[in-house]
Formats: sequence, structure tokens, C-alpha cells
Amino acid sequence: MNRWIMTAGFAAVLTGLTACNADSEDDQAATPAITTPESVSLSLLGRYESDEFGVSAAEIPAFDPANRQIFVVNARKGAVDVLNAADIANPVLLQSLTVESVAPGAIVNSIAYRDGYLAVAIEAETKTDPGFVALFDATTLQLLGSVQVGAQPDMLTFTPDGKYLLVANEGEPNDDYSVDPVGSISVITLDDQGLAQVSTAGFTAFDSQANALRNAGVRIYGPNASVAQDLEPEYITVADDSQIAWIALQENNALAKLDIATATITDVLPLGFKDYGLATNGIDASDNDGVVSISPRPGVSGMYQPDSIASYSASGRTYIVTANEGDARAWGEDDQTYWDGDASKGFVEEFRVKHLVNVGGFDRRAGDDLPPQLRALGTGALLDPSVFGYCGATAGDPGDCRSDAELGRLNITWVDGYRRDINGDPLMFDATGTQNDAGTLLMYNRLYSYGARSFSIRDEDGVLIWDSADQFEQYLAGEDCRAANDRSIPCKDYFNTGHDEGDALDSRSDAKGPEPEGVVLGRLGTKTFAFIGLERMGGIMVYDITDPVAPNFVDYYNTREDFILDPETNLAVVGDLGPEGLTFISADQSPNGEALLVVGHEVSGTTTVYQINQSN
Repeated sequence: MNRWIMTAGFAAVLTGLTACNADSEDDQAATPAITTPESVSLSLLGRYESDEFGVSAAEIPAFDPANRQIFVVNARKGAVDVLNAADIANPVLLQSLTVESVAPGAIVNSIAYRDGYLAVAIEAETKTDPGFVALFDATTLQLLGSVQVGAQPDMLTFTPDGKYLLVANEGEPNDDYSVDPVGSISVITLDDQGLAQVSTAGFTAFDSQANALRNAGVRIYGPNASVAQDLEPEYITVADDSQIAWIALQENNALAKLDIATATITDVLPLGFKDYGLATNGIDASDNDGVVSISPRPGVSGMYQPDSIASYSASGRTYIVTANEGDARAWGEDDQTYWDGDASKGFVEEFRVKHLVNVGGFDRRAGDDLPPQLRALGTGALLDPSVFGYCGATAGDPGDCRSDAELGRLNITWVDGYRRDINGDPLMFDATGTQNDAGTLLMYNRLYSYGARSFSIRDEDGVLIWDSADQFEQYLAGEDCRAANDRSIPCKDYFNTGHDEGDALDSRSDAKGPEPEGVVLGRLGTKTFAFIGLERMGGIMVYDITDPVAPNFVDYYNTREDFILDPETNLAVVGDLGPEGLTFISADQSPNGEALLVVGHEVSGTTTVYQINQSN
């Protein structure tokens, strides 16, 4: 049994974890009447600027209503910035909370707030070593205690009943996979004796089920990795009754289900794939064709791969909301010996379609961007003409499918999609496109790209209930979409722009499009709203998800103020770039009596406060 490392006074204060550590009634804003809005819209209320570009100076925010302060993970400092938010329109930096006293060289990955206490997820100086969780008094910022958890704790959250603190230990490998820790969930029990027992929910029980999980659609593919090593917990959401939690396994395109009381992973749930061949699932697949072109792409699938997830109750059932960002493994990509052919130095799964199916074969990319693990499978690859004939593929030639206007620029994974035999080994083809044991070419009948350019709603077993299809890209390319604080900039003129560059129309279309990453839910009266941050294009999508099978688009608000200037050299005027973490503040907890949204923007280093305006 692991125990918290105690500091003076910890036992006394931990007893109050489930009680509210609030200001007196005189210090609180008047409690507003609870109404249910017909609709909502966002407006810019305030912003704190770190004046740091591209170094993740503002990532994950949390709000303390008792002391009226905002906590923000500042990855550049490896610390937590503490902002005075009494004047919510003008947040001011008070100090930065470091974690050197917990572990030298450690950095902060995530935070969670509850009832006057701040929990901090801390990654060890060597990320593959066990990490830590620390608890601070939010008023005094005194360290109350810390505990060792799994490798690379990436997100943590209190359960609604306040009895547990759950931690997603991602357990990523080092670049050459010589060290690959297991992924796990730490379940920290907070008891009224001032002690916290740490239990570990791991995945070793699934090691013997590797083939079954793969066949079901769970992506288990790290070199020489067991199931427990390959599954990488990213984000956690908890049911209202605090009994069950769901964990996003992003790279694996799956969710895990956790029984909290027993600290047991009960299931690993594949999320399936999004068929971009359907009429409502079109994508813009090229960053180099000079136009916005959203259309169905038969034979191409998106891996949902959610980053942030959230949950809510409707009609007595729990639903999971996912921001379908997508993520590729790219270990050792900065090591030239890997690109020169030494497969022991890394593992990079991303590859462009035009390079994958070039009739000149793989070796023309050797020493550049050819993963040696792909080269070990064959000398080149073909596209199945029965699937990709629509863009000109024939038996031995990809035709116009390689063109920039079609699929050529799209980034996909080479790991999945080629034809295999019953044992999972690749079937080989010759240059005529004929299956031939003496052939050296792979045959792809499905291409898998990263993310789904959408958000989804799923049931408790991970079954897809609703997906926003191609609504994000269609809206961003439409006439009604506007960006900037005053909503004056036509989004279509800067469609799929990158968050760290200027004058970059369409630059993210070959990758993950607008890249929905963060999601938070807010209850307003009897309605539930989802706020989804688009990491690349920027801005927040707002949907009414009260009815999980029929969500409605409500608003899009993007406070990037300039899309032309180089943001690195014009940080003071370009506005907010790269929304990462989002926090909802209900009206009864808000300093100004209005529902608010706080967003950490990792690229602009800004922490931005939006007011949620309600209309009836």
C-alpha cells in the first residue's frame, strides 16, 4: 500500500476535501436565478498574456471560486501560474507555483481543483520514470502532500463525490523504445483520517488478448510492446454517481472503462473508424491545391482518437463526449540514424499517400522520411483499384490518386490498411498488381488518417450515438463564419490555417483539419452545452447537446485577430492561438454572476475568459 508523503497540517485540511472552502456570503456575487436559455453566444471578457509564443505557456486552466483565482499549467516554466481573477475581465499574475520540492527537475502536466484544493500531475525529469501527484491548499498554496504514481501522469480529476482522485498515467516510451513503461490509472482514495491509499488500475490482464483487441479495432502496434505497454491513457471522465470512469486511449483509438471502487479496468472499447466516403463525411485532404475542396473520399477512414473527453447524464443514462483530435506516434523522428535505416532508433507511423504509393518504390525516400519498419515490409505499395478507381488507380498504378488535388498530400498511417493473410501478415503483390508470393509490394485497400475532424457522443459502452460529421469544415468554409473579437474576418479566407503561422490558407487540410482537441460541458438551466476548442484554426465551437441523438450547432467564436501577420513576431496583436484546455464556470461560481468559459491557448500563451451570453 502506497501512502501520501505528509507535510505538517495535511491531515487536518484533507478532512475538509468534500466540504466547501468558500468565502463568506458577503464576498460572493449574488446568486442569479436559474433560467434555461433558448440559445447562447460567446463574447470576449478578459485575457492574461504571458508574452510567450509557441512554448505552451498556457495549457490547462482551473478555476477557484473561493479565492477568485485561475490556475494555469505553464509548460514552459514546468509550473502553475496563479492568476488573480477577482476582476475577471483583467486577470493578473500573482505568482508561479513550482514543484521542485516534490521532485527535482519535474514538470507540471495537468491540474484539477475541488473545494479549496489544487491537485497537480507531475512528470518526472525522465518521463519514463514514475511521476507524482501533489495536493496544495488553494488559499495558501502550501504543499499538503505528494504521492508517487505511474509514468507520465498526463491528466487528473476528482470524482464528483470527492472521494477519489483519478490520474491517467500515459506511459509513453522513450524515443528508441528501449524503455516503454506501462500505461495505467492511479486511483487515489481520500479518507477522513488524512491518509490517501493509492491503487493502480493497469492493463496487464489484457496482455493475453492482444489479437482479439486488434481484431476488434483497438490499435496495438508499438514495436515489441505488450498490450499494457502500448495502451496510453490520455484523459478521464467520470459518471455522475462516481462509480465508473472512462479513459481516452488516444493513439489506440479506444476507450477504457474503469470500476473506481475496485480500481479495475473492466473493458477496452474500440471506437471504430469514420468513413470519409459517405456524402456527409467529406474532408479537404490537400494543403497544396490552392482551393477549399471538401468532398467524400472513398477508401479513406478517420481514426477518432479523441484527446479530451467529457460526460453527462440525459434521460437516466450517461453519455461520453469526445473531441476527435487524432495523434500519430513519432518517436526518434529527430534521429538521422533512424531515417538512415536503423529501426531500433525509433518508430514513426505517419507517411504521405503520394510517397506511399509512388511507382518508384520506397527507397527513393530513404534517408529522408522513410520509416525503416515500413521498408522491412516491402519495396513499395499499391492502391486497390476496386476501391480507389474513382481517382484513377489501376492494378499497378495509383493514377491521379497521388495528385495534390486528390489524396497525394494526405497524411496517413502506414501501419494499417494493407491487405493481410489470416495470420495478419501482409499479402504481397507484383508490379502488375497481381497477388504473388514472390512480389514485394503491399496493397492498400483502406487508408487511415488521424482524427475525425469532429466531436462525437457515445454511450456507456463506447457505441457511437452521434457525430458532427463534416460540420466543422463545412462551417469554417461557409459564408456565415466569422473570426476576430468583432466577428469581422471571413473564416473561409483562412480555412484550416495553422496556429503558429500567418497567411496559411489550407495548411492543415492534409493533416487533421481544424483539429478539435479540448471539450468541456456546461449546464445552463435544463440544457447541456458542449464547448469544443479547435486547436489549429482556433476558436470555440458551441453545441446544444441536451438531446444526445440530435445536438444543435449554436455558435463559433474565434478571437484570433489577424491571420496574415507572422504570429511569432507580432504576438501582441494576433490574438489567441491554439486553444488547449477549457474550463466552464457556472454563474453561481462566477465573479461577475455570468456563466464563463476559461481557455488556455498554448501557442499565444494567453489565458482567455469568455462570457457565455444567454438569450431567451
